[in-house]
Amino acid sequence: MLAVTVIAGILFTWCVLSRRLALWSITAPIAMMVAGIALTSGSDPPLVFDFGDLAGFERAVEVVLALLLFVDATEVPAGGIRRERSVVARLLGVALPLTLGAAFLSALAFFPDRPGWVLATLATVVVPLDLAPAAALVRDERIPARLREVLNVEGGLSDGIVSPVFLICVAAAAEYRTVGSDYAEALLDAVGAAGWAVGAGSLVGYLAGWLLRRSWAKGWTLPAAARLAVLSVPLAAYSLSVFLGGNGFVASFVAGVCVAPAMRHLPEGTVRMTDDLVTLSTLALWFLFGQLVSDEFWDGFHLSVVLYAVLACTLVRLVPVTVALVGTDLSLADRLFLGWMGPRGVASVVFGLLAAIELRGSGGGDFISRVMVITVMVSIVLHGLSAEPIGRRYARGRRPSPESRVRG
Repeated sequence: MLAVTVIAGILFTWCVLSRRLALWSITAPIAMMVAGIALTSGSDPPLVFDFGDLAGFERAVEVVLALLLFVDATEVPAGGIRRERSVVARLLGVALPLTLGAAFLSALAFFPDRPGWVLATLATVVVPLDLAPAAALVRDERIPARLREVLNVEGGLSDGIVSPVFLICVAAAAEYRTVGSDYAEALLDAVGAAGWAVGAGSLVGYLAGWLLRRSWAKGWTLPAAARLAVLSVPLAAYSLSVFLGGNGFVASFVAGVCVAPAMRHLPEGTVRMTDDLVTLSTLALWFLFGQLVSDEFWDGFHLSVVLYAVLACTLVRLVPVTVALVGTDLSLADRLFLGWMGPRGVASVVFGLLAAIELRGSGGGDFISRVMVITVMVSIVLHGLSAEPIGRRYARGRRPSPESRVRG
C-alpha cells in the first residue's frame, strides 16, 4: 500500500506540474523512472518490490501489454497506411526483419557463450519501437508531418508483428535448459499458440466492431457505454485466447486491428478510457523499471552489455532502415531520421520482464533483463538528447535562404 501511495503521489505531482516540466523534456515515464531509481536504490531502500507470485505478476504484465498493443493497433492512422503504404511496407516487411537479424548477429558477436535461442529472444526484446519516450519529437511541428505520420504507423504495428516472434524464441529458449529438450515441439506449441491468438482476436475484434457500429448507428448506446465496450474488447480477446491455449497479447493486438475500421464510425475519443488505463498501467511499470535500473547499477557495469546496448540503439536499426528505403522518394536525411528514430520503451521493458520470468533460474532471464535495462536507458539518453537538435535542423532546412527572400 505504501508503494501504491508513493506512485500515486508522484503521478499527481507530475500532472499538476506537467506544463512546467515539459519545458525541460521531463515526461511522465522519465519522472516515474527517476522516482523508482531514487526510492529503491541503496543498501536499505525505502521501497523494495518482491515478486513472490511470479505467475500472477506475469499475467498482470501480459494484460498491460495486451491493452497497450490494442490501443496501438486502433490508433494507427488508416490514411497514413494508404498514403505511405510503400514506405510502411518497406519498414515492416524489409527493415524490421533485417533489424531483428542485425540484433541477433550483434548479440552473437558480443555474447558468444550464450545459447542461440536466448540471443534470439534478446533481439526481439531490444528491437520493438516505442515512441512514448520521444513523444515530444513526434509532436514537434518542425519535423515534416509525413515523417511523423510514418513513425506513428510503424510504432503502432511493429510491436504486434514482433510479438509472435518473441513467443517462438522464448519457447525455444525455455526448452534449451530442459534435459532431453524437444525444440520442434516447443516451436510447434508457440506457433499453435499464435494461431489460436489470431483466431480469438479476429473473432472478438470483428464481432465487437460490427456490433458497436450498428448499435451506435441505431442510437442504442451512449458515448460513455461505448467507451466501456471498447475497453472490454482487449480483455475479452485476451481471456478467450488464454482459455483456448493461445497468447493473450497477440490476440489483443489482432482484435485492435480488426475493430479499428469500426472505431472511425464511433464518437471521437471512444478509445480514450482504454488509452488512459494503459497510460496509468505503463507508468507503474516505469516505476518498477526504476528498481531494475537500481539493481543493475548496484551490481556494477558490464562493458559488453553497454556496448551492445549502444549498438542496438543506433546502427542495428539505422542501417537496415536506410537501406530498405533506398528507391523511395525520401531524401537521405529523411531516411537517416527514420532510421535514428527507434526509441525503446515500455514494449522492451514488458518483453524483457516476460523473458526473465520464463527463463528464470537458467541465467538467461537475468542476462536478458540486464541487457534490456541498459538498452532502454541508453535509448532514453540518446533519443532524448537528440530531439531538440533534430528539430532545429529541420527548422533550418525549411527556412528560406536570404537569396530566395530577396527574389521573392
